[in-house]
Amino acid sequence: MPYLSSSGSSRRGGDGRLTTALDPQEAGPQDACGVFGVWAPGEDVAKLTYFGLYALQHRGQESAGIAVSNGRQILVYKDMGLVSQVFDETTLESLKGHVAIGHARYSTTGASTWENAQPTFRPTADGSVALGHNGNLINTHEVRGMVADLPGPDDELELHTRPAGEATNDTSLVTALLAHHPDSSLEQRALEVLPHLRGAFCFVWMNENTLYAARDPQGIRPLVLGRLDRGWVVASEDAALATIGASVVREVEPGEMLVIDDQGLRSHRFAEPERKGCVFEYVYLARPDATISGRNVHEARVEMGRRLAREFPVEADLVMPVPESGTPAASGYAQESGIPFGQGFVKNAYVGRTFIQPSQTLRQLGIRLKLNALEHMIRGKKVVVVDDSIVRGNTQRAQVRMLREAGALEVHVRISSPPVKWPCFYGIDFATRAELIANGLDVDEIAASVGADSLGYISLEGMVEATGQPAQSLCQACFTGEYPVELPDESLLGKHLLEATLKSPTMGRALPVLNNP
Repeated sequence: MPYLSSSGSSRRGGDGRLTTALDPQEAGPQDACGVFGVWAPGEDVAKLTYFGLYALQHRGQESAGIAVSNGRQILVYKDMGLVSQVFDETTLESLKGHVAIGHARYSTTGASTWENAQPTFRPTADGSVALGHNGNLINTHEVRGMVADLPGPDDELELHTRPAGEATNDTSLVTALLAHHPDSSLEQRALEVLPHLRGAFCFVWMNENTLYAARDPQGIRPLVLGRLDRGWVVASEDAALATIGASVVREVEPGEMLVIDDQGLRSHRFAEPERKGCVFEYVYLARPDATISGRNVHEARVEMGRRLAREFPVEADLVMPVPESGTPAASGYAQESGIPFGQGFVKNAYVGRTFIQPSQTLRQLGIRLKLNALEHMIRGKKVVVVDDSIVRGNTQRAQVRMLREAGALEVHVRISSPPVKWPCFYGIDFATRAELIANGLDVDEIAASVGADSLGYISLEGMVEATGQPAQSLCQACFTGEYPVELPDESLLGKHLLEATLKSPTMGRALPVLNNP
């Protein structure tokens, strides 16, 4: 019988949330999640998955997990923390098999607790299923109803009775639906379930012998297919394929489900594609060495910097990035403007994620764990600081103050995305709308608020053109408020969007209709 195992340890604060933020008052947009799957008999699939997740660590730093099957049973190992903190050589050696999936999580639905770490796991009538999810469903209320209609606790599998410690996110509901297929195969069951899901989803899941992957009809989050000498790989970004030596075959198409087993690879179209890829993947989320829809992300970010320089020129002595996310755009700004490029900030290479939060006293002392200014590069100069976005403005305010203290004569802030004014319901954890600084202030007021001599945001058109994608094939909702997948409850969502009365700092957890209690 399949079984579930874990280390059982978790590093959480007293409120149950993982205490990873260096300063929670300065949190910016948080990534979605990273998923990885491999079917490769004869290969060390656990280690391949580990290195694949390592390459996707930027997409989620709260928890990590791997599920492996040897053909008879699935073993799931997951815990809170970074991939390198969760797994060691001994653990990976114990995960033997020919098919595996992995997940690196940042929570957008469900609390940041061990129970919500992925992959999720469920027994089925003839085995078990494990699943990992990147994205966020917006019709969880409807999906919960589908789970409630499954056989009750008197039935053999007790699928709709929640065991103690079970996950509380949308992923667990989908796993429950997939696990219930007494009269059909898992493949057939998936083709029944997937058309009912709304929102952003890239799923990888498995039973004892087969790897599955699926992408929502809008293709909001990226998912790619790769080839090994003796198997197949799916991953959130092609950088993970390069890390393990797999060749890129193609993107998983929007509305497509892949099935990989000893019979080879099969493709099913479960919905008509309506491509709306997330534009913020190009701005910030994806690794710079990723390629999405044929466009290299680094090239797109450099082009955003060039366009930013044309749209908002300034006389200055130095163009400097906020590392690392602002570096490509700063490079493009310097190339276009002719102003020398240089590093004005030094980043702590070992900062990672800390589980110790500074006390209020330490914050008042100006503790700086992430960045410090390079005074010899800055003193007596007019500097242009390039970053990818402004959310609350706290981060930029601290950076400008740091540069002033280091002797900068003028500080001009340039942002390679338009003002963020709307929440994301598809897997990015922005602040609530009331906390987004661009909703309460105009550009000049934001500049004054953060202490900059001037502020320029790239235009929406300039950002979109830099991606090389048609505007109609991109989701730009966080900038425009136009959501490509209709939101389910107009009154509740309208109250959130227009009145911004909810207090939660995490969009995915702010709306009861979008997730589990």
